[in-house]
Amino acid sequence: MAMAEDSDLEKTEEPTGRRIEQAREKGQVPHSHELGTFLVLVVAAATIWMMGGWFAQRSMAIMQKGFIIESQVMREPGLMLPRLAELSSDALLAFSPLLGVILVAAVLPPFFLNAWVFSSKALVPDLNRLNPLTGFGRMFSWSSLMELAKALLKAVLVGGVAVLLIWKERDEIFGLLGEPLEAGLAHMGHLVAFSFLMLVAALVLIVAADVPFQLWQYFNKLKMTKEEVKQEMKEMMGDPHVKGRIRSLQMQAARKRMMAAVPTANVVVTNPTHYAVALAYQAGMSAPKVVAKGAGAIALKIREIAGENAVPILEAPPLARALYKHTEIDAEIPSALYNAVAEVLAYIYQLANWRQAGGVYPVPPRDLPVPPELVPEAA
Repeated sequence: MAMAEDSDLEKTEEPTGRRIEQAREKGQVPHSHELGTFLVLVVAAATIWMMGGWFAQRSMAIMQKGFIIESQVMREPGLMLPRLAELSSDALLAFSPLLGVILVAAVLPPFFLNAWVFSSKALVPDLNRLNPLTGFGRMFSWSSLMELAKALLKAVLVGGVAVLLIWKERDEIFGLLGEPLEAGLAHMGHLVAFSFLMLVAALVLIVAADVPFQLWQYFNKLKMTKEEVKQEMKEMMGDPHVKGRIRSLQMQAARKRMMAAVPTANVVVTNPTHYAVALAYQAGMSAPKVVAKGAGAIALKIREIAGENAVPILEAPPLARALYKHTEIDAEIPSALYNAVAEVLAYIYQLANWRQAGGVYPVPPRDLPVPPELVPEAA
């Protein structure tokens, strides 16, 4: 008995949708610092790689403009501050594309992890974080060890890639000393941008390991005990709104299945507009069965689907009302209505033969033998 109780207290169950939603309301979502860092760096590296020449030209133009000292500025020191503001504005404008893409890249990581959420509860101070014992425990937790391992791996990986790049490009690096100033600066910018891009690309291995780990760790923290799952189910099933929603979904699903069965019917018997009942009969069946029925808007929808699928529609108000009142979906018709439905099916078979071979148009059945006690009052 004690072992069973212990197993109920172990968090072995996957978190339910409600548990995940409650965590999101508190601002608890999966996040990966490595993914954010990687996206920012790779976007910055790609932008510099593609627009490096333009950035270099704009930077040189700003530097040339800054080194030109006008005589009026020298005579009036008060003009130096507006001059500095103008140069700063030019620099900000020149590098605004880079700043813009970095800003977008910094916002993107939550979208990749489905973690974009705004929660006011996350802004409430958590005094538990000020507890030194809790902080000491976090220092030696499994998560902290993983962060240490990632930091060491990044250092080794980035350092190794940097050494390989320097060794591979050593001839070009030393060749910069013999190039003209402008050509050397452009060549150096190209080398720096390429090296930066390669270093950032090396981080994809860290991201590929960190994102699955962060997702696993997040959902592992939200795991529930069997008792918590049972309690949650009791709370949800006891909520009248949840019950109503479940019933609504069940009715919608049943209605979709019913409408999908209308094209398989042999005939749709109508009131003509208030009721519609779709009947199907095939060889081997003991009796015709009802595949769809409805009143009001549902009846109109059944008629519409029947018309789209060339299913014959027969107006027989007493029979339609009797079928609607005394039958269920996917159930056989009552034996008291066999004769009436047999006449309807005979007419349908005659109609099918007329459509194929022509001849005399069959006369729709009238005064069907429907027992009066089965016919409810007309709507």
